[in-house]
Amino acid sequence: MYKIKFGTDGWREIIADNYTIENVKRVAEATAKWILNSSNNHTCTVGYDCRFGGKMFAEATASVLAHNGIKVFLSDRFCSTPMISLANTKLNTFAGIIITASHNPPAYNGYKIKANYGGPVVPSEIEKVEQLIDYNSMSSTQAIDFYINNKNVEMVNIEKIYLDEVIAKFDITKLKQYEQNFGYDAMFGSGQNVIKSLLPNAMLMNCEYNPGFNGVAPEPILKNLKPFSEAIKNNPNILCGLATDGDADRIGWFDSSGRFIDSHHLILLLMQYLVEHKQLKGKIVKSFSVSSKIEKLAKHLGLETITTKIGFKYICELMITDDVLIGAEESGGIAVKGHIPERDGIWMGLLILEYMALKGKTIEELITDLYAIIGEFAVERYDLHITETQKQNIISACKNNLYTEFGPYKIEHTEDLDGYKYHLGNEEWVMIRPSGTEPVLRVYAESSNSENAIKILEHCKATILA
Repeated sequence: MYKIKFGTDGWREIIADNYTIENVKRVAEATAKWILNSSNNHTCTVGYDCRFGGKMFAEATASVLAHNGIKVFLSDRFCSTPMISLANTKLNTFAGIIITASHNPPAYNGYKIKANYGGPVVPSEIEKVEQLIDYNSMSSTQAIDFYINNKNVEMVNIEKIYLDEVIAKFDITKLKQYEQNFGYDAMFGSGQNVIKSLLPNAMLMNCEYNPGFNGVAPEPILKNLKPFSEAIKNNPNILCGLATDGDADRIGWFDSSGRFIDSHHLILLLMQYLVEHKQLKGKIVKSFSVSSKIEKLAKHLGLETITTKIGFKYICELMITDDVLIGAEESGGIAVKGHIPERDGIWMGLLILEYMALKGKTIEELITDLYAIIGEFAVERYDLHITETQKQNIISACKNNLYTEFGPYKIEHTEDLDGYKYHLGNEEWVMIRPSGTEPVLRVYAESSNSENAIKILEHCKATILA
């Protein structure tokens, strides 16, 4: 029998294959039992993004929760993951559920559970939900209108809660100065109406409802954003561009020439802005694959850094128990103090834009200023599609310390927190990490520029595939 399993951030499957109404109801029933077992606060927010069937799956979820005695606040329109997380804190619900498969291809949908503090539920609690899933029986529920009429389900404009928070926390007048010079690609995702509402005269792309995402996975990486990059490059008025993924928790960014700015650079810029201009302090929590320049700038700013395994849930655990300024991962997921302990692509984009407006500088100029402190750098990544046997053999070689060099690059020391990071001296490193779900090996490298980082990747690839 198929077993429902939550990954690094939620349960995701192909719609009409393992992602069915029945399975969603099973997970919803387990969630209801978990809420009833865990707290006297029997409340939950429920929302859905722009994927196929989102409203239907969200209503099925809400019906099951209400049937089990949970008071549900159901979004009256599609919304993003950060919107649900924020709504938890504003409505004081014990949990939140967002029907989303985030940046996965269009055929997928998923189910994420969020906590009262406005971030991912910790792994030990997710395990409890998994253990409560009943594969043999399921309670029958009424249609959603029955629960709405009985006041068990209340329809709420979750997006407005988020917009009100943005207006309260940002200098909208300053942001509007950049409106005509700003581009936004929603990738047909659930963040689309926020920028439309705040900065309606910005250059907007893919800000309409299209559950098929034009056949492109809504992940904000360069290969999926070529038309947006070209549009910025060809429009002399546009100084920068923001892209967000399907559920708007990840960020992609472009400079005025349409060049992609990776999350390593954005994290560093946010560190500078929050410390030097907003006078904030706190620890920097970063995942294992993030640039070591983060530690260099943190030292310059007098901040402590903590490195976690890859997966935002590990970052969130520290954000809710420690004094954390920024929690960040390589894949474009960033959270900051003063907001929720949750990745939020739109919030981070508005912070970067506010920083530009405050300094009166372009993103290129801000990065030049940054390089004057920490030096130039680039992080590159290869995803090697190999057989499972090859993958296991390479990981075994890593475990047994069989690699001492990659071509001309000698290994000085190794870290194995989550994968294997080989430090090569001169602030250079290469990292090997297997995918947990497919026969893919991810290889990362950092050097002083992109060309050198790719050289390291090529030598590493040649060595491990020899």
